[in-house]
Amino acid sequence: MITAAAQGNGFLSPTGVEIAFVLVGLATLGAAAVTVTTKQLVHAALWLVVALGGIAVEYLLLTAEFIAWVQVLIYLGSVVVLLLFGLMLTKAPIGRSPDADSGNRPVALGVALVAAAALVWVVVDAFRTTWIDLDGPAQGSTKVSGEILFRHWVLPFEALSVLLLAALIGAIVLSRKEPAESADTAPATDKKGQR
Repeated sequence: MITAAAQGNGFLSPTGVEIAFVLVGLATLGAAAVTVTTKQLVHAALWLVVALGGIAVEYLLLTAEFIAWVQVLIYLGSVVVLLLFGLMLTKAPIGRSPDADSGNRPVALGVALVAAAALVWVVVDAFRTTWIDLDGPAQGSTKVSGEILFRHWVLPFEALSVLLLAALIGAIVLSRKEPAESADTAPATDKKGQR
């Protein structure tokens, strides 16, 4: 009976992990849709946290724990905080912003659908003939991911850190106030207020 149940898992009888993967994926997709459609910038940043957190959960469900924690530390812990600091430092409007919608929703939707179709096609084409060795180490494990990342992807990894540093410096520069005219540079006046 146990053998029959183990062999019965197929396309029509999904496991609990597969059901959770689909449910979390739908929640992540909904959060991403709200992120790009809301007119409040702070709400968009907070919904982005939900979407990125959902992606981290998806990585955990795929047994890629290293990538999941990198997602949490870098994207949730750094990029979203950087975005919120940028909103606060540049004095962006906190409430509803009419400038948050450019009126190009049909064009944006078309570009999003074309980009999604291209990404799906690239992933399906890249992994069509790939087989996973279930007896070897998990492909998303910390050991395998660390070896691939620090052997083949060191330069892009470091370039990303420089990009994030440049974005932080840009936010600081944009938030600086212009220095007020000092008293030394003001024109001299006599007692009657004339020069």
